[in-house]
Amino acid sequence: MKKLFTILTLLILILGIMSCKNEKNPLLEEWDTPYSTPPFDRIHADDFKPAIMEAINMHNKEIEEIINDKTEPTFENCIVRLDNSGEKLNEIALILSNLIEANYNDTLEQVAQEIFPLLSKHNDEILLNDKLFKKIKYLYDNINNLGLNDEQKRTLELYYRDFVRAGAQLNDADKQKLKDINQRLSVLTLNFGMNVQKDNNNNVLIISNKEELNGMPESLIATGEKIANERNMPGKWVYTTDKAVMIPFLQYCPNRELRKKLYDMYLMRGDNDNENDNKKLIKEILNLRLQKANLLGYKTYADYVLEDRMAKNPTNVFNLLDQIWSPSIAKAKVERDEMQKIINNEGDTFKLQYYDWWYYAEKIRNKKYALDENNLKPYFSLNVVRDAVFTLSNKLYGITFKKLNDISVYNPEVEVYEVIDNDGSHLAILYLDYYTRNNKQGGAWTTSFRDQYRKDNKNITPLVSIVFNFPQPVGNDPSLLSMDDVETFFHEFGHALHGFFSDVTYKRLSGYVPRDFVELPSQILEHWAFEPQMLKLYAKHYKTGELIPDSLIEKIKNSKYFNQGFAKTEFLAAAYLDMDYHILTEINDLDVRTFEQKSMDKIGLIPEIKPRYRSTYFNHIFSGGYSAGYYCYLWSEKLDCDAYHAFLETGDIFNKDVANKFRQTILAPGGKKDAEQMYLDFRGKEPDIKYLLEDLGFIQK
Repeated sequence: MKKLFTILTLLILILGIMSCKNEKNPLLEEWDTPYSTPPFDRIHADDFKPAIMEAINMHNKEIEEIINDKTEPTFENCIVRLDNSGEKLNEIALILSNLIEANYNDTLEQVAQEIFPLLSKHNDEILLNDKLFKKIKYLYDNINNLGLNDEQKRTLELYYRDFVRAGAQLNDADKQKLKDINQRLSVLTLNFGMNVQKDNNNNVLIISNKEELNGMPESLIATGEKIANERNMPGKWVYTTDKAVMIPFLQYCPNRELRKKLYDMYLMRGDNDNENDNKKLIKEILNLRLQKANLLGYKTYADYVLEDRMAKNPTNVFNLLDQIWSPSIAKAKVERDEMQKIINNEGDTFKLQYYDWWYYAEKIRNKKYALDENNLKPYFSLNVVRDAVFTLSNKLYGITFKKLNDISVYNPEVEVYEVIDNDGSHLAILYLDYYTRNNKQGGAWTTSFRDQYRKDNKNITPLVSIVFNFPQPVGNDPSLLSMDDVETFFHEFGHALHGFFSDVTYKRLSGYVPRDFVELPSQILEHWAFEPQMLKLYAKHYKTGELIPDSLIEKIKNSKYFNQGFAKTEFLAAAYLDMDYHILTEINDLDVRTFEQKSMDKIGLIPEIKPRYRSTYFNHIFSGGYSAGYYCYLWSEKLDCDAYHAFLETGDIFNKDVANKFRQTILAPGGKKDAEQMYLDFRGKEPDIKYLLEDLGFIQK
């Protein structure tokens, strides 16, 4: 998942808190640190609020200077100054937003509740400023007479579009309505995510009798014991709803009652009719989003959001979802029936339930492919997989990585690397935050503490951060990753490469691509994870150092399409749910549970599968940047499957010429060009969906 931040989207920026007190405010200083990295060791709780307030004042002064400039507007005195404005505010906000996601605490919530509306208000006061927009519009109307190069024209076009889509052309009364909506949404979306986090921390399965864990792998039992000790519950075994813990439990726990308890806790996050309940928040969020879209002249919120994405409109999104849904649900039903046969053959009479799926899917993997994931994990220790993505990046792009021990970090578990380009020059700094913690949001994402751009002819290099939720090491053993975890590492590292290779002049272009294009750089990297040639380069047993044997590689290859019906069905169900919410033309007395069930009934979701995200913990769409956008992963998947064939067609999956072309046309341009044109520049043609269907095993190659 890619987290994107710019000064013009401050309403999604969040405050993070550390502790202690300092006489000076390091957030407002110029950092005399290696590569100008944030001095986390000097940042304290009391620094954030005054730093944000002062940075807002500094930004306001910069905007006033642009507005009060009496000379004729030019690209330099308007757009460049706007692009460079708010540098300190953006710098602080990026730190804060990342800290709340990776280091949540109670103090954070209190401060964020106060600051969030102020950030939203500040954002709107810039985007809805008549005088500033007048200057931008003057330049936009004369764009072909200003002697601008292509990158400058694109930057001007995007700023103009930003202001228009933010409401700059509305009358004063409607502008005020929009400001009120945005401020309220900033609080609601913050609260939604915090409620999910609280439920995630509080809802745990506590087991007092070890006999209830009979039949589970010793490593999984040890995990439960470790979590119990961390939560001051010695003599017990505790399992959380973090997927790194929950999925192995569902795969290997023979006790159906325990599987049901844990999975139901996961499914009911934000839906327990308590202080953390999100149903009322969902209704208000949807209502305000619809009001916002209507104010801006759109029928639905989805129409508003999709206008500047590759999909363009809801019809195109539904067409793609429908095209994949039919083969997905058909495959899922076949998988369900295979599991039911196993249940029956074992002498049981119960009907497969949603909490049984992972357990019996694992039995099928053992029976059908003779593949036990517990036998694979020793070859995928965390350090081995980390070195694998480093090796792949070197083989494709020639870049190398050097571990740094003199960079301050926000948590002692975080590692830092210098990224060195193929010519030996400094390219970026990479932070890696590996393990699940109870003060970290779930999932995995790539973000930044600074994006690449140029200022005063100097290249400002990026500070990229990847946050995972991999299982903590147990005892003397390292963290051993599942196949899904391995794919996640490759996926997020693809986002990181996108950040490393950015090559733009203006901040507005840095990292900017449509949301349904942004997953292309990440998802294409997944294709290498289990290629036999790649496995032979990295998959080494953490105890013996031996390479993974050919027999296991063959089993991995044979199981490529294992459980694909389930995986795509649960994803598509969530994507349909997202779109159904955001094509509503009225909210009225919406009942979240009823609406969700009707949405699932409409597509024919089988009861043995739940959507990947139920409404009340669907952070992507109610607390993140994927509203009317969860489909984006599938849209990008159509692109990445086609793009990977550019490598396959050469007969060399490590082809450096193709990789360099991908870097120059896809990873480096940022927002310099439309996404459609970037893809044509790389591939020379539009993507062919047949490669996606082949990759899923829905059609024969």
